[in-house]
Order: sequence, then structure tokens, then C-alpha cells
Amino acid sequence: MGREQDDMLRSGIGMTSQRTRERLIQRLYEEGISNARVLEVIRRTPRHLFVDEALAHRAYEDTALPIGNNQTISQPYMVARMSELLLEAGPLDKVLEIGTGSGYQTAVLSQLVERVFSVERIKVLQDRAKERLVELNLRNVVFRWGDGWEGWPALAPYNGIIVTAVATDVPQALLDQLAPGGRMVIPVGAGEVQQLMLIIREEQGFSRHVLGPVRFVPLLNGPLA
Repeated sequence: MGREQDDMLRSGIGMTSQRTRERLIQRLYEEGISNARVLEVIRRTPRHLFVDEALAHRAYEDTALPIGNNQTISQPYMVARMSELLLEAGPLDKVLEIGTGSGYQTAVLSQLVERVFSVERIKVLQDRAKERLVELNLRNVVFRWGDGWEGWPALAPYNGIIVTAVATDVPQALLDQLAPGGRMVIPVGAGEVQQLMLIIREEQGFSRHVLGPVRFVPLLNGPLA
């Protein structure tokens, strides 16, 4: 593929117009996303590279889309909302992501924070995500194939933790790996009853804030080749 074709692929010319992307950004703004950095990163991140080619024409719709292995790429609003919540208290140096998935949330985060450490239990999904981030020259992400319930204790603590699958309860291991003053954004619940939560590690214990209903795939145990 020549450089011109490669640039077209990344920008989405011929596949997704800039107008389509701008409509998405306008919608996110109207839905309450106010962090200008988050909006700009979502504007310039080529979401069509993170979905199957057959779904590329829907890449800039504000909806979750299947990526195989019973997983989905998150709705752009939810990616923006969770990123915004992490950054509300200021810049972050070190963020743990549980659930690499397609790598789209990873790509967005990597442009907003200094370092991202991303854990995924499904090897084939993580391998594809790695390739996409290399293609986009996003080099501040380190990947681990493993169990998201366990986090990544060897590299803890983290200033921020983002979990992109719903847990039946907040994993204790993740609470333990959150730095003082750190923020965790995580969906919690079972079945149809799921709530997005913001957890902040205070001087004494944790404060927990319920932010509203969401729908995510479940956070499962154990790595899967």
C-alpha cells in the first residue's frame, strides 16, 4: 500500500467523511461531554480502524459494535465519558486499563495520559489491538495478557484505573492497586442492572459515586488464547 493510500485509510477518506466525524463530536458535546481534550482526541482517532471492514461505514455512529469473541467496541459516548471522569482531577501519569478489547479506548487514553498499562484476557483481541496502535504510532502503551480481576500488581500503584467490562463487585485487587488520590471508573452490577461508578482513594478508605445505568459485557476470569 502506498503512502497516499495509507493516509486515506487512517483519515477515513472515501470511507468516513470528516463531516461524519464532526457530527459525532457535536453529538457528544450535546450529550454533556465538555472536556475539550477528550473531544479533540476522539475527533482525530480513526475509529474505523478498530472495527471489521464490513462495519467501517458505522464506525462514527454513537453506538457499540461487535468485534468478535462475544465482545464489543464501546460506544463513543461511553469512551468519552469514562475518559473525562478519569481526567477530572487533573493530568494522569499512569493508568491501568482492564479490557483492551479492540484497542479503541486504549488509543484514546494513550493520547490523554502519559502511560497506559492494558490487560486483556483474549489473546487474539489483544494481538490485533497491538497492531492497530503500532500502525497509529501510539507507543506509550504496555500490554499484558491475563486476568483483569487481578489487575497488574507488579506495576502498581496507578493514578487511574478504567475497567471496560462489568464486574459483579469491585475487585479488591484493583482497589489495592489504586494510588492515594487515584480514580477508578468501573461498571458494576449483574445482568440488566449495571451502574457506572467512580471510586476515589481518599486518605481514609474510598469514596464511591454512582453515576447512572450502563450496559457492558461481563468481566470474566482467566486468560483465553
